[in-house]
Amino acid sequence: MEEELKSLIKVLLLTIISISYCYYLPPKIKPGLPRFLSVFPILALFLVLPLFFSTVHLSFITAFFLTWLANFKLILFSFDKGPLIPIPSNLSRFLCFTCFPIKAQQNPKPQTHLPILVFATKVAIFGVLLHLYDYKQTLPPLLLLGLYFLHLYLEIEIILTLLKVFVSISLGCDLEPQSNKPYLATSLQDFWGRRWNIIVPSILRPAVYTPMRQVSERRMSSDWALFSGILVTFIVSGLVHDLLFFYLTREMPTGEVTLFFILQGVCLAAELAVKKKTTVMQRWRLTPAVSRILTVGFVFVTGSWLMTPQLARSGVVEKYINEALFFVSFVKHKLFSLLGIFETSVN
Repeated sequence: MEEELKSLIKVLLLTIISISYCYYLPPKIKPGLPRFLSVFPILALFLVLPLFFSTVHLSFITAFFLTWLANFKLILFSFDKGPLIPIPSNLSRFLCFTCFPIKAQQNPKPQTHLPILVFATKVAIFGVLLHLYDYKQTLPPLLLLGLYFLHLYLEIEIILTLLKVFVSISLGCDLEPQSNKPYLATSLQDFWGRRWNIIVPSILRPAVYTPMRQVSERRMSSDWALFSGILVTFIVSGLVHDLLFFYLTREMPTGEVTLFFILQGVCLAAELAVKKKTTVMQRWRLTPAVSRILTVGFVFVTGSWLMTPQLARSGVVEKYINEALFFVSFVKHKLFSLLGIFETSVN
């Protein structure tokens, strides 16, 4: 733990210095290749930083925030595109919008108590899930893989929600949500384009999808160009996720994760092709409830099949769960200690 804290301090300092450099110098350089070359050393550094950690959580968080999000945003920033254009008004905003899956909300909506209730429900389900691991020896392997997949989703959602609250308070601005109830998605287009990790499509669209579609339209029809743009975007996303899995397992990727995203891209392209056939859609239109079950079920089953097995085989899932249990136990111990001190002072 002491070594991890030292590594965390090093990574935080290197990140702040790197983002500060990107804020002050590259904007003065002409957009395009010259600016890209000026940020290239930072891109290379962010590829290495997750290797500073031995714990799964810190490796994953660093890889997700820096290797994945920050690097793609800085590449787009090099060409005057993406979430960092126009450039945020100060360094703290530039730092947050570069590293975190957030962006300022253009038309803030009034807040309700529903998000708090939803968040509390997710925390409660996560707690039950951790308790179920006490009986994992008796659970069917397929169900256990599904629980691992659900664990990853819930923990990411909880971390990102807490992060959003912290950044929103510290920056004093409204932020767009990271996800929009992905469990209510009625189609793959709805799930991947408008509900799951919303900031990612806003990055991949200008970085991969739009350039690929523009190139493809020179040689094929617009429909095939659209499908090729979708497929290449999902392939790139798969390769990036395979890289994230490498940071977690420290083993060569098996390609299962990339295959998962290729499968999603092919099925999404097929879904869009069917939607273009008006007569077919009128004949086979499904109710929203059935569409949600089929969509979320498909993502859940294919994710459990292709994404979690590699983590389970490498022992990362076990390590990931143990770290989560240790953190929960640590927080409980601290809370009980604080309550004991409070009661003593009151008495």
